[in-house]
Amino acid sequence: MTTATATPDVAEPAPHRGRLLFSLFSLYVIWGSTYLAMRFALTGFPPFRMAGMRFLLAGGLLFAGLRLKGQPGPGLRQWGAGVVTGFLLLVLGNGGIAVAQNLGVPSGVAALVVGSMPLWAAIFGAAFGQRPGRAELAGLVLGFAGVALLNLGGDMSGGGVAALAVVVAPAAWAFGSVWSRRLPLPSGLMAPATQMLSAGVMMMALSFALGERMADAVPPRAMVSFVYLVVFGSLVAFSAYGYLLKHARPALATSYAYVNPAVAVLLGVVFAGETLGPMTWGAMSAILVAVMLLARGKR
Repeated sequence: MTTATATPDVAEPAPHRGRLLFSLFSLYVIWGSTYLAMRFALTGFPPFRMAGMRFLLAGGLLFAGLRLKGQPGPGLRQWGAGVVTGFLLLVLGNGGIAVAQNLGVPSGVAALVVGSMPLWAAIFGAAFGQRPGRAELAGLVLGFAGVALLNLGGDMSGGGVAALAVVVAPAAWAFGSVWSRRLPLPSGLMAPATQMLSAGVMMMALSFALGERMADAVPPRAMVSFVYLVVFGSLVAFSAYGYLLKHARPALATSYAYVNPAVAVLLGVVFAGETLGPMTWGAMSAILVAVMLLARGKR
């Protein structure tokens, strides 16, 4: 799933090859594993409470570290941009996936639907003046056919609410990603810090409004998974995504969409006993080919 950065307030250093490679590894492997980690964490945490605590902790740690290093705090307009993009990317995007998985959607299926994010990004990019070419149009048609197949005849479970959540989540993430390039976000890692802090506050408020309750005793596996999501899924991978958006081509920054579903499916099969039917495999093939067409068209 995309955070983004606006025109930096100060000059950014040239990209470092090692950092680019580590950022790609973080998106490919770590983000691919977070779907299974979320499934395990949800056995001890309700969805919005889990996500709210996760992003408050990760965002707070990142924000405090940056301030201790001397980076100036965001201004009022930058906080406003962080609230808007944090709501789209994390409250609707990540929160929607947490709700869907809490209702029984397998981690591999959730990752597959999120893999359709570049399809939505192409649509919203067209709304901002980036008209798709023939390859991109073909990718859009094929990709949404795959999403429809997944919802109609695949392994989607959890009812209409879960299906709605996994469709809204990548659309909100894509819209937030495209729009964020036009918003005055802070420079560098301060952008994901403000987004995570803002989203964490909103998710905690939503959790209390919905009357979510913690389990009497959080299972050890759920607690370990929660810590993994805070440290690796948020602090490491989310920050790496922001770095890639600033220093790499958009097609490369969003290429995790090819890899995350495969990683999530493999981990779900090995560690959670998940199984996917033939129609879901067909939907996965259609969506991945569609994303490849989109990337080819952008190049």
